[in-house]
Amino acid sequence: MSRGLVWSGSVLAVLAAAAVGGAYLVYPDYFQPPTVTTGVATLGPVSEAVYGTGTVEPERWAKVVPLQRRRLVELCRCEGQAVKVGQVLGRQDDAEEVSALHELEINNEQLARDLDRAKRDRDKSDAAKTEYEQRSTQFEQSKSRISAQKARIDSLVLRAPLDGMVLRRDGEVGEIVGPTDVLFWVGPPAPMQVVAEINEEEITRIAVGQKAFLRTEAFSAQALRATVSQITPKGDPTRKTFRVYLLLPRDTPLRIGMTVEVNIIHREKAAAVVVPAEAVAANAVQVVSSGKIRRVPVTVGIRGSRNVEIVGNVSKDATVLSPARADLADGTRVRVENVAAKPATDAPADVTPSPSPAPDREPAAIVTSSADADSAVISSAISAHVDSVVNDARRNVGKYR
Repeated sequence: MSRGLVWSGSVLAVLAAAAVGGAYLVYPDYFQPPTVTTGVATLGPVSEAVYGTGTVEPERWAKVVPLQRRRLVELCRCEGQAVKVGQVLGRQDDAEEVSALHELEINNEQLARDLDRAKRDRDKSDAAKTEYEQRSTQFEQSKSRISAQKARIDSLVLRAPLDGMVLRRDGEVGEIVGPTDVLFWVGPPAPMQVVAEINEEEITRIAVGQKAFLRTEAFSAQALRATVSQITPKGDPTRKTFRVYLLLPRDTPLRIGMTVEVNIIHREKAAAVVVPAEAVAANAVQVVSSGKIRRVPVTVGIRGSRNVEIVGNVSKDATVLSPARADLADGTRVRVENVAAKPATDAPADVTPSPSPAPDREPAAIVTSSADADSAVISSAISAHVDSVVNDARRNVGKYR
């Protein structure tokens, strides 16, 4: 009897062990800690930028546009040359106007002779006096018509509107051009500015004196700088944008007419604790310590598209879950698959990693040079702008169903 019980117990033990082993193979997550990925809380400068697009222009410039529709008979080859205000740049065909002027002048000469004769006879009678007054009026009207015709002829001469340089010339001799055709752009080549368009939802974050970083494909390796100098009080209700002027330094490599992406620094801090944006969930981060996770409440400060500033009981170099895992409770033991590489120095940090990561490790939210920091600000602003466009599209999609 006892032997049967022992044998039965042994069989049950074997079956239980087999069941446990099979369950381990089929459901390994129940028998080993869940695998997580992490990031590192870092300390460094952080900034938040407002994104826009703009065009490089001289601070002072003007277009030269014909006032009348006529054929071009003369056009200077003067792009890049210095000009003075009033200097002739081109002429339109004025043959018709000159002919009309000649006719007016002949008529004026006749009126002058008639006026002279009436002047000699004006004291002979009341009728002679009346005729003199009429002749005098006709003569003055003729002079006015001649002056107007000369002004009309003069308007066919294209002149420089201000001192500066001919920045661009369009059109060729023989073409018929009118008020809609810009033939010359004239102005001092320096100082230059960027005229940017900023979304009306973000214009309240812009102020005169704020610094900005610019980016263009022509100088993709450089982070170019500018300063907000003016904000147009009235926005464009159709495009829902405001015009913002940014003054460029005199040594800027940008050229007139280039298009740039503008990132105006709205907020920045010299030192802040920064973690990957996906590490924050429900105003908390999950800190990994001794193989276990601990939920720490935090307040989010400056936001980037990849990193955010956090304020709370999280120290520099703390390891946090990235992305956060809402399914893991406090105290859960975890297995870290990879840890973000720690920076060599506390360099300027915003939101985009630039240094090469160590093997099998993800880069931390750190920038190790000022140039990288500038690129990080730009990358963050562009990503945030794209996110804004996508979110707007999602909110409005229901309107068109």
